[in-house]
Amino acid sequence: MKHLSALFLNLLFLAPLWAQPVLKRQVDQMTNAVEAKVIAWRRDFHQNPELSNREFQTAEKVAAHLRSLGMEVRTGIAKTGVVGILKGGKPGPVIGLRADMDALPVTERVDLPFKSTVQSEYNGEQVGVMHACGHDMHVAIMMGVAEVLSKMKAQLAGTVVFVFQPAEEGPPGDEEGGAPLMIKEGLLRDTKMEVMFGLHINSQTEVGKIRYRPGGAMAASDWFYITVHGKQAHGSAPWSGIDPIVVSAEIIQGLQTIVSRQVDLTEFPAVITVGKITSGVRANIIPELAEMVGTIRTLDTAMQRLIHKKIELTVTKIAESAGANAEVRIDNKTPVTYNDPALTAWALPSLQEAAGAVNVAENKPRTGAEDFGFFAEKIPCFYFFLGGMPKGGDEKKAPSHHTPDFYVDESGMKLGVKTFCYLVLDYFAKK
Repeated sequence: MKHLSALFLNLLFLAPLWAQPVLKRQVDQMTNAVEAKVIAWRRDFHQNPELSNREFQTAEKVAAHLRSLGMEVRTGIAKTGVVGILKGGKPGPVIGLRADMDALPVTERVDLPFKSTVQSEYNGEQVGVMHACGHDMHVAIMMGVAEVLSKMKAQLAGTVVFVFQPAEEGPPGDEEGGAPLMIKEGLLRDTKMEVMFGLHINSQTEVGKIRYRPGGAMAASDWFYITVHGKQAHGSAPWSGIDPIVVSAEIIQGLQTIVSRQVDLTEFPAVITVGKITSGVRANIIPELAEMVGTIRTLDTAMQRLIHKKIELTVTKIAESAGANAEVRIDNKTPVTYNDPALTAWALPSLQEAAGAVNVAENKPRTGAEDFGFFAEKIPCFYFFLGGMPKGGDEKKAPSHHTPDFYVDESGMKLGVKTFCYLVLDYFAKK
């Protein structure tokens, strides 16, 4: 009798594992069936892009779709965010899946039938608006995942929280937004999700391939503001003043030696870039003020703190050496997008099963930034990169993200839907 009881318990324990292949075959079939819808949704979003914190139409379309699937839907989160809650037919953990919705102030040059011609206002200027980072694809993929998993509701042993996030690219002006505001408003607390998964389409990774990285996958992004105070003089007599433009040039050169000479780049890569310098009004007047704005990218918090100190020291001392003075302000924009190592190791077999082991590889660290990192500061997270470059393309020639020529192959989205579904099923099964 004891042997029979033990056998029964073993069978009960193994039942979810036996069910996995059947469920995944269903996912494969439904993913193929929903692909045309996913492409149509993506084209609609691409043709009608909306800037950060202004994703009104996008949010309405997402919410309507989630409601049509019978989900509990919450809107107006972090201004325009949408959350759909799919409760499975069996008890289990709560998993978050995240997609970002906003577009960029970029004028599209790619000649597509669904090319964006939208114009909007950004920082007081009229600009073109384009999904130049692939967020239209992220939304469409997640809508496809929601449709597939909702049809499997009775078989799901847990709850899936679909997070459609606004303002990943950063809210305009002094507004709040994005992941920090969602967290501040209680998204993680209220839903009690224990892990979160996210993806980013990549224009320089071939369709059908997935890239991932444990630990720091994307960089922290900080912005710095430098003001150099000199002494105004006639351009013909520079010795009678203190030239803040020349001092600024020396500071820019000095900043580059921080990365090249003062930190150990064999540990983690880092970048310091001056993106804007403003000074002067006339050719023959040495101004009294110069202002610079730039960005810092780091993949380690200790190195981040060290570089901040080095920047302040470099700027102030170079200015002092010329008789000028300078002020530095550094704003922390986004933290490192950190993939929990244990969760990453767990997720790898799911990725390999979805894409084929030969198509999954560890990635180099990326110095781009993502506000998904704010979620990763609170709960274990895993963020991966989905191929969007046409097959046979050259990654060195493929247009990069945030450019007018950005292009991604829609055929890559189906793998995104499938991979998210596999991660959900496997996470529920492991519990």
